[in-house]
Amino acid sequence: MAQVSELSTTRHCRAFDLPGHGASRALPYPATITQYTDRIADAIDAPGVVAGHSMGAMIALDLAVRHPHLVKGVAALNAIYRRSPKAAEAVRRRATELSAAGDSDPEATLTRWFADRDTPERRACREWLTGVVTEHYKTAYEVFAAENGPADADLARLSCPALFMTGAKEPNSTPEMSEAMARIAPHGRAVIVEGAAHMLPMTHAVPVNAELAVLVREASR
Repeated sequence: MAQVSELSTTRHCRAFDLPGHGASRALPYPATITQYTDRIADAIDAPGVVAGHSMGAMIALDLAVRHPHLVKGVAALNAIYRRSPKAAEAVRRRATELSAAGDSDPEATLTRWFADRDTPERRACREWLTGVVTEHYKTAYEVFAAENGPADADLARLSCPALFMTGAKEPNSTPEMSEAMARIAPHGRAVIVEGAAHMLPMTHAVPVNAELAVLVREASR
């Protein structure tokens, strides 16, 4: 992960596997976003800056709201907030298709993320998607599809610096979503990266790492 590689040169970094992914024990089905958050909260041994991407952004924000003693700053990368009816229906349909299928073919997902470009990032994501346990991926995706972003009241009571960052070409976790959340969070700011889409942390690591470094400095004041 480009963020850990860069930031760990000056800071102590930890990267958590989503429950049911990597070597992490799975949650019972069906799961909720709070169960994912609480599992990660149990593994944090000191307050710090928390960053998450996509579903990880939901978890990072939930962690900052419900476990504020653990979070000195939060970064939500490509986070969803108030999906349109059309987008909500599309993500629910994808969750249903995953549940109905056997082992899923990741090509449709990769095309959404990378179009038809064959890049090292696309190949890495394909390896991850084909290596994950299918039932655990479905469990997580159903949670992702059911969520609609943090409540306004929760955003309004975020006491730490909050970065909302997404790509200008992101059709699902849109720039408008990040900007709306940043307006509500007391110490929020939005950063939109030109030319970037959903896999922003991989495809545009340099600006992401730079903004995370700024957030770490803000949280350390």
